[in-house]
Formats: sequence, C-alpha cells, structure tokens
Amino acid sequence: MYLHLGADVVVNQKDVIAILDLEKTTISKITRDYLKYIQKNQMVINVSNELPKSYVITAQGDKTKIYISPISSLTLLKRSENLFHNKKGGAAGNVSK
Repeated sequence: MYLHLGADVVVNQKDVIAILDLEKTTISKITRDYLKYIQKNQMVINVSNELPKSYVITAQGDKTKIYISPISSLTLLKRSENLFHNKKGGAAGNVSK
C-alpha cells in the first residue's frame, strides 16, 4: 500500500520508518543537527512549497530518504493506519487512539 505525502508524492508504506511533527521535534538540538546532516547529504525531498508540517523517514534497502510534507503528522498517521486496516480487512476510517 502507498501513503500519499502531498502534491503527487507517494511512498510505499512498508518503507516508512517514522512520521514526525516538524515543529515539535525540531526543539531538540540533536534533531536539528540530524536534519542539517540529511540536507547536507542530499537525502531530503521537499514534497511541496507550502509550509512544512511533518517529515517522513523512509528506508529502501540501505538508502534513507526524508520527505518534508505540508500534511500534518497526525493526518499522515491516520492515513497510514487506514491503509493498514484496509489491508488487514478492517473497516476504512476506523482509527483507534
């Protein structure tokens, strides 16, 4: 199943390692340093020119890519859970908290 990150960008859900809120996680110096490192090493893909709200860390084999998305981490998480429930035969739209 694929997770839509914004614009015309989708990623395979099995490649998703983390969905993170950009504002909340960049409070930490360690996270800011990590984001600088991945930008310097050209591992970042900006999905949109809109205000970024989240970032999604993915891994395909030994390659890591980080997608900066204008969609909130909560919305992406709900989409991801809905994909999981649909794949497992659960009802679409039922997101447990």
